[in-house]
Amino acid sequence: MNLYTVSFFGHREIERTCEVEKKLEQIVTELISTKEYVEFLVGREGEYDLLYSSVIRRVKRKLDYGNSRLILVLPYMKSEYRDNEDSYLNYYDEVEICEDSSMTHFKGAIQVRNRSMVDRSDLVVCCIQRKSGGAFGTVQYALRQGKEVINIGNYSL
Repeated sequence: MNLYTVSFFGHREIERTCEVEKKLEQIVTELISTKEYVEFLVGREGEYDLLYSSVIRRVKRKLDYGNSRLILVLPYMKSEYRDNEDSYLNYYDEVEICEDSSMTHFKGAIQVRNRSMVDRSDLVVCCIQRKSGGAFGTVQYALRQGKEVINIGNYSL
């Protein structure tokens, strides 16, 4: 099987949600339609995270190709996950705890997890709307690693 891995990053709050959602749907539809098997790596830290997870689930259901999975990558074991594991597993195809970030101080764990996701990815899809924050830093890291990056935000990388 030819695996293609995609990670998603964006600011906690996003502008122009409908426009961003439409672009995400086009990208996810094309990936599922053209790749043999797609692994979507997502976080759960803000509005953008919840939006792209929702879009991926909707497109997967609509196309029903069975050639993709939605994986939540947590930076460490969170009580919210531990207390609601069944609902998480009903929403995501898989939930992982990033080993590298789980051994890091919690204040730096999200950045370590994000870099680990980038390192695994063939493509990074982002919604960068300003030149600041953790998502911006993660995308800069992805570019330095030579990863293909698609920004659906209004900021020029």
